[in-house]
Amino acid sequence: MSNEAASRATQDVDAHTGVGRTFWGRLSNWSPYRALMGLVTASPRRQFLILAIFPLLWVLTQHLGPMLQMVRVSLTDAYPVAPGVEQHFTLDNYARFFGDQIFWQPFFRTLIFAGGFTFCTLILTYPVAYFLARHVSRKNQMLFLLLLLIPFWVGEIVRTYAIMILLGNTGALNLVLKTLGLIDRPIPFMYTSFSMGVGIVYLTALYMLLPLYSALEKLPRSYNEAAADLGAGAWTRFRRVTLPLTIEGISSGCTLVFLISTGFYATPVLLGGPSTTTFAETIAGFFHVAGDQWPTGAAFATIMFFAALVLTAVFQKLMNALRKGDTK
Repeated sequence: MSNEAASRATQDVDAHTGVGRTFWGRLSNWSPYRALMGLVTASPRRQFLILAIFPLLWVLTQHLGPMLQMVRVSLTDAYPVAPGVEQHFTLDNYARFFGDQIFWQPFFRTLIFAGGFTFCTLILTYPVAYFLARHVSRKNQMLFLLLLLIPFWVGEIVRTYAIMILLGNTGALNLVLKTLGLIDRPIPFMYTSFSMGVGIVYLTALYMLLPLYSALEKLPRSYNEAAADLGAGAWTRFRRVTLPLTIEGISSGCTLVFLISTGFYATPVLLGGPSTTTFAETIAGFFHVAGDQWPTGAAFATIMFFAALVLTAVFQKLMNALRKGDTK
């Protein structure tokens, strides 16, 4: 077929389909646009860079940028700086933490609480994820997931107040216990480590549930069937097959929950008491006063951030070693 005939055929197709008469049709037939698209998609490397540039910009501007600004503020003697006042860089803000043991108690308490609440969240959500992935039909799994996600459609404060209503002296839990005749007077659940733990576990359950569900859902059922054929009991199959093959989901879920738990502020304030003061509350106290305390708050936040990262890295190393040991 000659070039003239091919061009006429293309025009006939465009006239029949309407392509070329719309804005995008005219744009796709525009020579400079074609040349630009050819230049952009000329190699897989360029395609990767085009796709990666927007996520990278998001990470740099919305995540890494604020963290670097916080570190910079922590190294100054005052922030914000008053007009005509010279700003100096100093390490005194970090020295204040290491030199005053009064700040150590909420710091280590936060790390211990975060680790304990992470373990409790794992223990409570693993059976739910297992039931959802292994005993619910695929066509109903999304419905069950949707039901589990509904409470997370509202904000942290609203869910925290729901826990307060549940655990209060006249809350649902005390009323049920009193109706059953198990107690004569309300149990003071509120403003304790228990109430704060219930709130944090409730708020972070989703971040543990989804990685566990994903790991369990991908686990072939034939593995457990083969173990059963070899005589392994239910507990042995779980301990030797299911648990080792879901370590990746456990690792991801625990990491998310631990990092989130170290930064909770509203929940400890509303549900905790004097004996449960967390490091986030200590940090917030520096930002609630005059500006010359902001660098100290930024330094304390930086310390907590890097401490959580180090502990998470150690945990990931241990989980990787455990996973490699199970595969040998």
